[in-house]
Amino acid sequence: MSTSLTVTQQAVLTHAHEHAEGKIVWFPDTIKGGARQKVIDGLANRGLITSKRNNWFISAAGYEALGVPRKGRVTLQAIDAVIKTTSVSADEPAKTPRFRDNSKQAQVLAMLSRPVGVTIAQICEATGWQPHTVRGTLAGTFKKKLGLEITSTKETGAGRVYKVVT
Repeated sequence: MSTSLTVTQQAVLTHAHEHAEGKIVWFPDTIKGGARQKVIDGLANRGLITSKRNNWFISAAGYEALGVPRKGRVTLQAIDAVIKTTSVSADEPAKTPRFRDNSKQAQVLAMLSRPVGVTIAQICEATGWQPHTVRGTLAGTFKKKLGLEITSTKETGAGRVYKVVT
C-alpha cells in the first residue's frame, strides 16, 4: 500500500516515531491553532494515527506509510525518501508569491511605487479596506512574503507616507 503524505504529515509522523515513541507531540513552528487540528484530522481520517486516552499515536498504517517498522529507528530508505520529498533542487526556481495584475494588492503596490508615496487613508479610500487591513498587508504580504522594503515618513500636517524602496 502506497500512501502519499504531505511534507507536514511526514514531518509530524517522523518526529513522533523518532522522538516520542509514536506519540504525536510536535508540529512545525509554522503550523498553529486550527491548522494543527486539520493535520490531526487528515491523519486520523486516513487511519494513519489512532487515539488512546486523549492522545494521538501512529497507527500500523502510519508506520507503513512512513516505511518504517513499528518499533525501532528510521530505516535508511525512509530517510532517503524524506530527503528526496522535502529538499529543493538547485535547478528548481524559487517560489515567489504572486497576485493578479488587476487585484487590490496590485493597486496598492502601484500606489506605493509612486514617487510621492501613499498614505493609509488613500489606500483605504481606493480599496475599501479598513486601516488595520492596510497595515497588515504592508507588513505581512509586502514586507514578509514579497520581501519588499517599504519606508515610512511622517509629513507635517499630513499622515504618514509609505513608499517602496527601489
